[in-house]
Amino acid sequence: MQILDHLGVEYGSLNVLESDDLRQGVKTFSDWPTIPQLYVKGEFVGGCDIVREMFEQGELRGFLEGKGVPVAA
Repeated sequence: MQILDHLGVEYGSLNVLESDDLRQGVKTFSDWPTIPQLYVKGEFVGGCDIVREMFEQGELRGFLEGKGVPVAA
């Protein structure tokens, strides 16, 4: 969330810890065993480690812009 805030991206979130069914459903849907998970326009991007790595390598901004997500200058 801090990275998305830094980039000025508007986003929504769900607390999957409130529901065992939701938590397991997200893991099953993405075939990714850990949370948090980032989805952009319905597409699974990755977990926190992947998003952080994309940001550090300068790839996240371009990825988001390529998906039509407004990013702060």
